[in-house]
Amino acid sequence: MKHWTVQDAKARFSELLRASLSEGPQMVTLRGAETAVLVPVEEWRRLQGAKRPNLKDWLLAPEPKFDLELPDRKQFAMRPPPTFED
Repeated sequence: MKHWTVQDAKARFSELLRASLSEGPQMVTLRGAETAVLVPVEEWRRLQGAKRPNLKDWLLAPEPKFDLELPDRKQFAMRPPPTFED
């Protein structure tokens, strides 16, 4: 991955964009610190899709969503309906 300073990225943005399309992600640095990455839109969408499944996929996934112990229903007796007296 090639590193570009902010100044170079601003001055040569078209070259930066072409490099991201042909060579892959390009790192932009600010004062020597890695700050941003320019990636092709196809890779961005792939990363976004891999990060978060949609609600349907999440609900239909085979693994459990949470650990919940359900009590035995037989231990709870039905309560009689309330009686109203005058």
